[in-house]
Amino acid sequence: MDYFLSEEQLMIKDLARQIAVEKVVPVREELDEKEEFPWEIMKALAQSDLFGLFIPEQYGGLGKGAFELALAVEELSKACVGVATTYAANALGTYPLLLFGTDEQKKKYLPDIAAGKKLVAFGLTEANAGSDAGGIQTTARADGDHYVLNGTKQWITNGGEAEIYTVIAITDKTRGARGASAFVVEKGTPGFSFGKKERKMGIRASATRELVFEDCKIPKANIIAREGMGFIVAMKTLDNSRAGVGAQGVGVAQGAIDEALKFARQRVQFGHPIISFQAIQHMLADMATETEAARALVYAAARYIDSGAKDVTRASAMAKLFATDVAMRVTTNAVQVMGGSGYMKEYPVEKMMRDAKILQIYEGTNQIQRNVIAQALIKESAAASKGK
Repeated sequence: MDYFLSEEQLMIKDLARQIAVEKVVPVREELDEKEEFPWEIMKALAQSDLFGLFIPEQYGGLGKGAFELALAVEELSKACVGVATTYAANALGTYPLLLFGTDEQKKKYLPDIAAGKKLVAFGLTEANAGSDAGGIQTTARADGDHYVLNGTKQWITNGGEAEIYTVIAITDKTRGARGASAFVVEKGTPGFSFGKKERKMGIRASATRELVFEDCKIPKANIIAREGMGFIVAMKTLDNSRAGVGAQGVGVAQGAIDEALKFARQRVQFGHPIISFQAIQHMLADMATETEAARALVYAAARYIDSGAKDVTRASAMAKLFATDVAMRVTTNAVQVMGGSGYMKEYPVEKMMRDAKILQIYEGTNQIQRNVIAQALIKESAAASKGK
């Protein structure tokens, strides 16, 4: 379908596709096998200015938004979700600064982020705080001109590789979720270390580690927004980033369709290419239709975010939910279309299926997205009833 992209948006899409085809596809199997962080690809993205896509021009970026970021993420995800996750998680970690940072903080950090000189990570999840963000136990205690952080963050994408971390910690335990605050912590700060690199089912090129804070002292100037705003910072960040997870879903689904189509044209059974069989045609038709519907929803949600609308929570959650559920179905069916070959590591759909699973889990499980959507519907319905 034609989504009426501008010339500039088409250029962004083409550039990301070129990097995906030339830099990612040749090494994706090796990166997955060796669980190797894709530094060379990140350098290529930096040289192409794609790290600065969503960062304002005044801080060295291109001044685009969630929609252009989604276009780039989609193209990278067609080739490798692990690489795309590394790139997209950088945006996730940057959003707290973009949305709530002071001008001084933005001037200090955003130019290097836009240039791809420093990667960013977002530290929210803990052993007892994932979907339940109110369960955060990492603390930040005020001490003169500093805060002292103690605690552990779990399963942090880009952990150990990133130079800049936006971290949610509790500054007032008596206030529950409203006692959380957001901070910038730089790699190399005394008392800040990392756990082992996690081994994962999929997105194995992406680095996932614990963040460990042991009397980690950071300046008070490193607080984002103000004390007690941490939960809002985290939720608004996820509202802005979830369309990007949806774009990952669209990308990996499209990549799987492309591989299944290519295989079905070549594989001969009973004297005919299997693409001539109606059973295969119907599977491919459903895969293509669902993926196009997911793309339309993700694009609409990203554009809605960029419109400056006050409440994008429902749209963002819908895009993430639908597109990533589609990704899991489509990649699974791509393996089915390809039969035994699809199950072999020799073909990329095996990896695509493994990679797709995490999209239903991170940045809020799809069960949580359904809760978010339902709560928005209830709220809107109550408001409409009062209006009558």
